[in-house]
Amino acid sequence: MKYVDGGICAAKGYKASGTYCGIKKPNVENFDPNVKHKNDICLFTSDVICNAAAVYTQNKVKGAPILVTKANLEKSGNKAIAVIANSKNANTCNADGVEKADKMCELVASELKIPKEQVIVASTGVIGQVLPIEPIIKAVPILAKELDYGKNEEASTAIMTTDTIKKEYAVEFEIGGVKCTLGGMAKGSGMIHPNMATTLNFITSDCAISAKMLQKALSEIVKVTYNCLSVDGDTSTNDMVSLMANGLAGNKEITEEGTAFDTFKQALYEVMANLTRMLAKDGEGASKLLECICTGAPDKDTAITVAKSVVCSSLFKAAMFGEDANWGRVLCAIGYADADFDINKVDVDLRSEHGTVEVCKNGSGIEFSEEKASKVLASDEIYIDINLNQGSENATAWGCDLTYDYVKINGDYRT
Repeated sequence: MKYVDGGICAAKGYKASGTYCGIKKPNVENFDPNVKHKNDICLFTSDVICNAAAVYTQNKVKGAPILVTKANLEKSGNKAIAVIANSKNANTCNADGVEKADKMCELVASELKIPKEQVIVASTGVIGQVLPIEPIIKAVPILAKELDYGKNEEASTAIMTTDTIKKEYAVEFEIGGVKCTLGGMAKGSGMIHPNMATTLNFITSDCAISAKMLQKALSEIVKVTYNCLSVDGDTSTNDMVSLMANGLAGNKEITEEGTAFDTFKQALYEVMANLTRMLAKDGEGASKLLECICTGAPDKDTAITVAKSVVCSSLFKAAMFGEDANWGRVLCAIGYADADFDINKVDVDLRSEHGTVEVCKNGSGIEFSEEKASKVLASDEIYIDINLNQGSENATAWGCDLTYDYVKINGDYRT
């Protein structure tokens, strides 16, 4: 498994583009015509038709793009060629939302001369505000004209909202002696507490794999990556992960479980886990990445539940912002995790590049140096090691600290 540049354009046959179209008008008082505005809409395509898979938010309130994309993939038999996505407006809770999302697919289909149902559409941004379609009508021909194999960054910046960094990752791997590539991009900084996916995530590959196995791989890997992420406990209305594979690598198509499928899943995990980590580290207002590793669990679900319970704890997140080794908050979060295990066998360590401090043994606190703990927690990446000592399964969950800036960002997010 080798890291490569290129994000969604790393694999063979994928082009992308991005532009600013003015979905959300700039502040008139501070408008400077000489300043280039950040892209707010993007398009990416495959040279040939792809097998496709997706997972969607389980929030009862679903963005219109989710409904349209799901319907398109069902109608096309899980085939797709293009993805259009915008930021600044989620197109959610609008009476004309489905109509607008469907129109975005029609616009792309007309420009690329492909069936409308082979277009995936996604939106992110403010909920409950009508999506202006006029800027998008003007933008789509530009996006189609400017499609290029090296414009992954144009697309990845277009889907950012309160994100402070673009999030891309890609890897090369071999299947049957054939080099394959899988890459992706993600956006997300707040309203992150997934229940099958999170934020907007797009993954592309040139590996040949059936739609059925593609969906199986995505569903399995999302459980141990994006579903183990929480920034603030809010599950978005527009969460979606889409995965496309065009087969241009030339490997024998993967149609069943086995070594080739396991290798593909490992590549998918590598990309999705790294994107998950980036999402957590760029949580709104965050100053620290929190990575909780639960080992010694009786089963995988218990390990996931315990690890995620800790990174979801607002009190623990606040303690990490204050660099306070308040390990009792870890035990408290473990204790209310909805899983069956013996709390009296649990060990907890806090770790960073500055060292490790053991804070709990067999469910009880042990003496430790507060001075050493302060040094450990001064890092911007903190690891919480939990050993349940009750099995051989493990899982990792990702989150971030809770800072003053989180409140500032969300206090006036809409305005």
